[in-house]
Amino acid sequence: MIIDKLLESKIKTYAFVGPSGTGKSYRAQMVAVEKNVNYIIDDGLLIKDNEVIAGTSAKKATTKIETVKKALFINPEEAEEIKKAFRKFKPESILILGTSDNMIEKIRKNLGLPELIETVYITDVATEEEMSEAKRIRQTQGKHVIPVPTFEIKKDFSGFILDPLQIFKSKGKNLKPYISEKSIIRPTFSYLGNFKISDTVFRQIIEYLAKKTNSIHKINRVRIDKIEDGEDISLYIEVIIVYGYNLVNELRAFKKKCKKEIENLTAMNIATIDIIAKGIYIPEKDS
Repeated sequence: MIIDKLLESKIKTYAFVGPSGTGKSYRAQMVAVEKNVNYIIDDGLLIKDNEVIAGTSAKKATTKIETVKKALFINPEEAEEIKKAFRKFKPESILILGTSDNMIEKIRKNLGLPELIETVYITDVATEEEMSEAKRIRQTQGKHVIPVPTFEIKKDFSGFILDPLQIFKSKGKNLKPYISEKSIIRPTFSYLGNFKISDTVFRQIIEYLAKKTNSIHKINRVRIDKIEDGEDISLYIEVIIVYGYNLVNELRAFKKKCKKEIENLTAMNIATIDIIAKGIYIPEKDS
């Protein structure tokens, strides 16, 4: 709707970026106060001050892949719930939390928010020692922080909440401090250990898409390179094209299809895709 676009275009959008486990959620409200922002988007939740007003915490998900998909609002119904809250509460500004600039951009686009005004990085507000300690606790104890009081999420985390965390905050010089409460939880997937997606999975998805594409005769070769600690992947694909199709148009369309489907199914980010036509298949004429 035109009205929705006009409303969302007025929202000032900020980002708070840092690797997983470095203390973003712990410091989110501090950054929000400094930027005079009352609304935070963190792991599938839309938070106003200390209250969850829309969304479901991604940390409730049973697998890490599902957690990432929820955090990105890939599901249109989950994205629409947040947009509906935008229309109801009419926020003037929003702070989006994410592990990378790329993640922030995906969330922003999926929620229809305008271009960023400013990006704050975890290194701007935390020391190396503080980030290292946060990572140690995440890796050894599986603890995560959600920037809302415990009662706000208890119904969603029965059995997984560890303890509430109260922090004294100052609103500025000569202003009365206030208490900001956060919740420490251990997501379900923490009990499941690490997860890996085999290269075979990516190849099978690509081969399936090829079978559904009339211009692709078969996949000749697929090479998968993982970069940035496995969070992003790069694909190299060799295909045999059916004679009679426009090579440039078909390769471009197949590349787009592969990127979209793999990112939706695996929640992995495709950094680059190189598709090479290695041959032409000429169908035999019927006798």
